[in-house]
Amino acid sequence: MRVIIQRVKSSQVTVNGEVVGKIGRGLNLLVGIADSDTETELDWMARKCLDLRLFPGTDSNSDRWEQSVQEIGGELLVVSQFTLYGDCRKGRRPSFSRSANPEQAEQLYQQFVEKLRQSGLRVETGVFGAMMQVSIENDGPVTLLLER
Repeated sequence: MRVIIQRVKSSQVTVNGEVVGKIGRGLNLLVGIADSDTETELDWMARKCLDLRLFPGTDSNSDRWEQSVQEIGGELLVVSQFTLYGDCRKGRRPSFSRSANPEQAEQLYQQFVEKLRQSGLRVETGVFGAMMQVSIENDGPVTLLLER
């Protein structure tokens, strides 16, 4: 499983010209599911996304990252992105052989979203498998790759 975490001031996802998910301050999560992923990876990744200290502390002069998205009461926008498993090492066209098949990926993606929702934070999503436009107002910018 791979997740690109972006600390955002705001983010939204649009499908066919309609906004289907929109958040304010929090994290934009681009999620790729591998063919070998299980609930173990989902649990670890959800906990990590919720607990990472990516936000400044309450001291207005502090630039140190001291608070998690949970601690600030932030929001999450979760967007499926199978292209995170694109392998570009050979040829001119990416191979997606490590990506989970769509049925498996959608089931694990939905389970991941549900684990995040159990935190009590507001969680918005894109539409699995759809062509989406994601607008991100990256804060920092802070962008990290989590892999399990």
